[in-house]
Amino acid sequence: MKPDDSPVSFLDSPPMFEVTTDVLVIGAGACGLIAALTAQEHGATVIVLERDSVPAGSTSLSSGMIPACKTRLQADAGVDDSVERLSADIMAKNHDGANPTVVRAICREVGPTVDWLVDKHDIPLRLVDGFLYPGHTVRRMHAPPGRTGAELIGALTTAAARAVIDIITDARVDQIIAAQDGTVAGVRFQRPDGQLEELGCRALILACSGFGGNAAMVAEHLPEMAEALYFGHTGNQGDAVRWGMALGAATGDMTAYQGHGSVAIPHGALITWALMMEGAIQVNSHGERFSDEHGGYSEQAVHVLAQADGIAWNIFDTRLDRLGRNFDDYRAAADAGAVLWASTLDDLVAATGLPAGPLSVTLDQAARCAIGAETDPFGRDFTKAPPLEPPYCAIRVTGALFHTQGGLEIDGSARVLRPDGGALPNLLAGGGAARGISGAHVWGYLSGNGLLAATALGRIAGREAAALAKRQN
Repeated sequence: MKPDDSPVSFLDSPPMFEVTTDVLVIGAGACGLIAALTAQEHGATVIVLERDSVPAGSTSLSSGMIPACKTRLQADAGVDDSVERLSADIMAKNHDGANPTVVRAICREVGPTVDWLVDKHDIPLRLVDGFLYPGHTVRRMHAPPGRTGAELIGALTTAAARAVIDIITDARVDQIIAAQDGTVAGVRFQRPDGQLEELGCRALILACSGFGGNAAMVAEHLPEMAEALYFGHTGNQGDAVRWGMALGAATGDMTAYQGHGSVAIPHGALITWALMMEGAIQVNSHGERFSDEHGGYSEQAVHVLAQADGIAWNIFDTRLDRLGRNFDDYRAAADAGAVLWASTLDDLVAATGLPAGPLSVTLDQAARCAIGAETDPFGRDFTKAPPLEPPYCAIRVTGALFHTQGGLEIDGSARVLRPDGGALPNLLAGGGAARGISGAHVWGYLSGNGLLAATALGRIAGREAAALAKRQN
């Protein structure tokens, strides 16, 4: 058998593979590892293929925060949450632009999944306290102690090792092998030395690859981000979308993405949006605010990039510096010199090069809004946090593209769908491969939507793939 170089090789007769597994997972990020652990738990043999030398993916570059409802950790903290409330928050943010059936399936699944990760697999998740991210009406962010995706992916990799999940790294899948009706039979993958190998499966889970690292696809679908800093995984080349479409799958919301309006430059470090939610402001090179910073960090990327040279300054104080130091990424940025300190307004002007007059007016206006003496022209409610006061801190930032939210259409069971709504025989998708839950626009991204979908869909897809494989045996 000599497949060609197209995304899918369609065969007339079933191929013979030296090795066939019940469930094959492409991608060892959060979605893929959770899917693998779940499929094995449901009696399936599982192999994971990962293109990198170690599992990482988009998960490793995230803040590691999973929004979840009705968890044991919430109950212990006295937080009253529900599937209905989380679903409503998601749909409010995307203006009812996502598939409500998929949203509800994800919200129903994520709470039990977080409990399962903590209780069965010793993933060190904690309920994040002290502030709410934009759009969330209760505390529901669950994160590892350092609040980084690298910590989360490390814990998941350890869990997979304990479960003796077979993860083949340095394996770049370049072709799907399928029957004429779209039933996946296996894949072809390439080793770093160019050697090609083939592996059979009874069900395939695509848990990989948005398209943020593919400049041509970004220019086509997200033209406003074509020149933006890409802060995602370079392996996100759109392969899963390409494979799925070649198999006859539909796609949805290809114009959706998660941006972020606070990446320190030139340090390239993510600065937590918790600072903005607790009183920080952003100003442009004229020393003026230009948006409601509480609208959401995703759409803030567009607002920041619209400023001169795509640059803004985060302005905050020592109270918020203490908050930031709860995050590993922030501490690393501070250690690298990203945080500038200023005892007075004059020192702040000297440190940043911002014009003294406008900056003074901006800070005074924010302070008056905080005490209720003035209404913010951008609509932000400043009254929930104290006014900024010296000593001040400042970080020079830009807007960035983090990951894409469009992808293969799926149903509530993570089955990949054709344009007519029918499911492909044995193909499932989650993570960056699947259409997300943010609607079609950058402003539809609710904080944590990426890991929320990846986590829940990994659990759903693993369970469904194991059932599909069992029916084939």
